[in-house]
Amino acid sequence: MKKILFFATLTILITLISCDKAYKFKLEVVKKTTLNKKITAKLIEVDNQNVDSVQFYINGKTVATKDNTTIINTSDLGIGKHIISAVAFYPNNAKKVNNSFEIFASKKYETYTYEIVNEYPHDTNAYTQGLEYYNGFLYETTGRRGQSTLRKVDIKTGKVLQSIALDKKYFGEGMTILNNKIYWLTWQAKKGFVYDLKTFNLEREFNYNNSTEGWGLTNNGRELIKSDGTHKIWFLDPETLKEKRYIQAYSTDKAVKDLNELELINNKLYANKYQKSIITIINPKTGAIEGLVDLRPLEKEMAKTQKLEPQDEVLNGIAYDKENDRLFVTGKNWGKLFEIKLTKK
Repeated sequence: MKKILFFATLTILITLISCDKAYKFKLEVVKKTTLNKKITAKLIEVDNQNVDSVQFYINGKTVATKDNTTIINTSDLGIGKHIISAVAFYPNNAKKVNNSFEIFASKKYETYTYEIVNEYPHDTNAYTQGLEYYNGFLYETTGRRGQSTLRKVDIKTGKVLQSIALDKKYFGEGMTILNNKIYWLTWQAKKGFVYDLKTFNLEREFNYNNSTEGWGLTNNGRELIKSDGTHKIWFLDPETLKEKRYIQAYSTDKAVKDLNELELINNKLYANKYQKSIITIINPKTGAIEGLVDLRPLEKEMAKTQKLEPQDEVLNGIAYDKENDRLFVTGKNWGKLFEIKLTKK
């Protein structure tokens, strides 16, 4: 009788355990794809146990779900790494599973060469971080602690017409002009400043939200556009100065980081790549690298008249005169500002 009772009890326990079997999930999604393709993500219960429902999220936002799957249109997301999550609801419980995938540019970038149209003097003491052409003048910000300045410059002579220094504790970075205001970033202090365009009087300060550093800055007439040294480019509201969103700069095979000084030219983002004498041309909607400008010969041009220090005196500074279709570039402590014309190879 005891044996019968033991086996009966054991059978009941096994039945209870099997009924309360742990749910194990696997979220399947392709790890790499290209822009404009559609991919499918599916949540699978490893032991084929039934679930009540599933809800998918991409970058924290809900997306359509059907039969434990979701179809992802990559053109809706843009290039870069994206986080996908699925929440499975099953009897008296729910479980969240995470995964990720990357979207790469679908087309290889075009390459450009250049010709020098004009040369102008540039202050060799200017450790150029930001450069912008506005109403006939160059506006420039320089870096390094104790040397960071905001300047208005006569383009033909290189003479500094107006200048203000940043507090010595800050390392100045990129700048841009919008609605008669000058917006100026600092490097690692997570802080930016807003100045009156005419007087250079400081009007306000602002803090960075999600980006950790300040590198380059430009604008599209509605938003500020900011690089932070990574492959991400942030879009800020010029009134609240909050970061609204970002794009990720990618080529056909990798993320492109170290993006520095920025300029928006004909609806494309031109970005210096730190410590490289190249400019990347980026689609501001998708993040795709669409062009690469090789400016390495400018280093040789500068070396004719100036000894260059490899780590410091690198290409940095892009300015565009839209009215006259003139493109200007320079470098940190370079003695020249070059007006150049680009041509596809």
